[in-house]
Amino acid sequence: MIGGAVMAGMTDPNRIWTEAAGRLKTEIGDGPYSSYIAPSAVRVDSQGNLILVTPTAYARDWVRKNALRRMNELWLGLDGLARRLEVRCRAEMGSVPPAAASREAPRLASISAPAPAAAAAPAFSAPAFAPATDGARAVRAAGLQERLTFDSFVEGHGNAFALAIAKQVASWADGHFNPVFFCGPYGYGKTHLLNAIAWEAQRLRPDAKVVYLTAERFLSTFVRAMQDRSTAAFKESLRSADMLLLDDVQFVGGKTSTQEELLNTLTALIEDGKRIVLSADRAPMALTDVEPRLRSHLAAGLTCPVEAADRSLKVAVAQSRLNALAQLGVVSGEARAEVLEHLIDRTPGSMRELEGAVNTLAAVAGSRLSALTVDEVQTLLGAALRTGPERRITVDEIQKTVAEHFNLKQADLLSERRTRAIARPRQIAMYLCKQHTTRSYPDIGRRFGGRDHTTVLHGVRKIEELMPKDDQIARDVEALTRKLRG
Repeated sequence: MIGGAVMAGMTDPNRIWTEAAGRLKTEIGDGPYSSYIAPSAVRVDSQGNLILVTPTAYARDWVRKNALRRMNELWLGLDGLARRLEVRCRAEMGSVPPAAASREAPRLASISAPAPAAAAAPAFSAPAFAPATDGARAVRAAGLQERLTFDSFVEGHGNAFALAIAKQVASWADGHFNPVFFCGPYGYGKTHLLNAIAWEAQRLRPDAKVVYLTAERFLSTFVRAMQDRSTAAFKESLRSADMLLLDDVQFVGGKTSTQEELLNTLTALIEDGKRIVLSADRAPMALTDVEPRLRSHLAAGLTCPVEAADRSLKVAVAQSRLNALAQLGVVSGEARAEVLEHLIDRTPGSMRELEGAVNTLAAVAGSRLSALTVDEVQTLLGAALRTGPERRITVDEIQKTVAEHFNLKQADLLSERRTRAIARPRQIAMYLCKQHTTRSYPDIGRRFGGRDHTTVLHGVRKIEELMPKDDQIARDVEALTRKLRG
């Protein structure tokens, strides 16, 4: 360790900060250091004061509360001029240049973990959006899918509002909400909307930096950056974006350091007036595995639900997919209406599953598409579509599956207990019985502890009413349907 007397004679802020930052890192740990100290830089204001400039106001407040006192103790012990550090955020500094205002305070770059001067530059490759003109390779590198544009998005009752908001964001219109958060069951168009926004936003502003990432890629890239000691490059790659789109945010739940980094990134972008678009399988405040402060930021803009598709939208999606395949020469002609209806009945899950069924039909049908009957489709696709009506689902099976899903006993669903924790699963079970069996309302009631048919009718209608409004119930029904159909 360098002796205190020698160190106290230093006046070069670069050397002082390198030594002080190294000591501070060992005291506060890698996580807080990487999040709050590493992205900061020392500057000199117009009065010659040394200022630690943080990227965001949130980081400034954290440093003031948790590290500034110790930082000044370290600084005063090293600085021969006995100067003190103040802390401000980037927005407060305005256009103040890097430290070059005095001979004792030469220019300072953003400080990362102390490293030898000859250390190689980090090998981190910033995730960037690539315009369509860069070709398919660039598109794949950016994580975007070429076919997911506004032109290929099928509008319906459940997604009309989400589509309108997506187009507004993509147009760079002033006065938009920030962040915009799309939420809803998987497989109903959230990823499609984020892709479409990215394509359109880049088309309208070719010079803008539009970054699209899945939460999984955000997580893996951040972890790799920490391992490679290139977190500063990672932060800069995101915080220099004009628009950041992050898909499937629910997957950052339970990962503390990643959530901290995401929170700081969102705060920095919002303070700089940049656009943020996110998606998850539920509303922000329902992301119980996500840290409360981050949930609060996610919910601060506009939460825009993407609801499960109704039957008319499913028909339109199936027809749209067949049209796209026809343009590629996979099929010719048009499918009969009853064939599409049958296909939809056989795939009650997400839109992705429906598109998969349409692809299977197209591959089997080819030029015979318009001639296929329902019976032929049944024969040709019986083995391919695993959710066929030949699979007989019983009331007893539904009760057991629902009870297991909600961590209840089957007897709880048949009991007289009316607590919400039991009543709602019971109504869901009744709804599933009506959807997947041929039992009448009175028969279902008898199998639920001898209840009246009006009780069953009320329960079924209640779930039908709640599904478009409550994404948790929609997810539960969808998950249970998948379990029941194998």
